[in-house]
Amino acid sequence: MSEPDFVTAVLEVVADIPPGTVMTYGDVASTVGSRAARAVGTVMAHYGSEVPWWRVVRASGHPAVGHEDRAVEHYRAEGTPLTRDGQRVDLAAARHRPV
Repeated sequence: MSEPDFVTAVLEVVADIPPGTVMTYGDVASTVGSRAARAVGTVMAHYGSEVPWWRVVRASGHPAVGHEDRAVEHYRAEGTPLTRDGQRVDLAAARHRPV
């Protein structure tokens, strides 16, 4: 897959994540047929402002570094299940698995 195609595929997957759910960087990579979770992070860092970026989280359920407060605001507004500390997404309850 060429770089522009990878970028487009990642952004399409992220755009389709329903409110109140999330995918990890690895989930997005897998969905586009890749194992390159870090490359998904790079795409999100450069182009992610056009899609619901807060719906892509680290494998721990934590939002993107440097965007934690804004992401948590989105999670609360969308009713995304959070862990008891309120700082991580409860992946068991909120993980989106595209068909």
